[in-house]
Amino acid sequence: MANVSVYNMEGKEVGTLELNDEIFGVEVHEHLVHMAVVAQLANKRQGTQSAKTRGEVSGGGRKPWRQKETGHARQGSTRAPQWKGGGVVFAPKPRDYTITLNKKEKRLALKSALTSRVNENKFIVVDEMKFDEAKTKKFKTVMDNLNVSKALVVLDAPDQNTILSARNLQEVKLAYVNTINVYDILKYNTVVATKAAVAGIEEVYA
Repeated sequence: MANVSVYNMEGKEVGTLELNDEIFGVEVHEHLVHMAVVAQLANKRQGTQSAKTRGEVSGGGRKPWRQKETGHARQGSTRAPQWKGGGVVFAPKPRDYTITLNKKEKRLALKSALTSRVNENKFIVVDEMKFDEAKTKKFKTVMDNLNVSKALVVLDAPDQNTILSARNLQEVKLAYVNTINVYDILKYNTVVATKAAVAGIEEVYA
């Protein structure tokens, strides 16, 4: 089992934590991780874009001029794509972009992403993340103490002061045990998790 250091909010090492290999020590399946990211981004798309083809634009029923002897190119309708007000050639239409992965694939992709962060020493455990008041400056100080800039901070449960303190930091995103996903784990340089959050992850995803 992998051991990681546990830090306090001042950035000082206060102990070590043994991670469960079933979550943080699996074989990294890059293909599944890629599929999970593609599926997550695709499933965000609304698919409501729409434009009219030449057959759907109103008007243009009469041939604008005769076929020959006008000096113009032959035209059959004023609603052809080359005309102003004409239809769109390959008009986008509403469609469903949903990509589905089965439960085992999703879980293994998440475990692979977490394992890759542990292997790269980009998984930091803190003993707790508690603030007496909502102050962005204090949260930024904690991130500086941990020598972290762009981070995904994982908590075991919502804490109002922590939420408000991190809200204005563009390079920080808060997540909870049941909301972590592959895309966010890979998007942010470092994963910062509390001891309670690590325990929760091991309980939920084991």
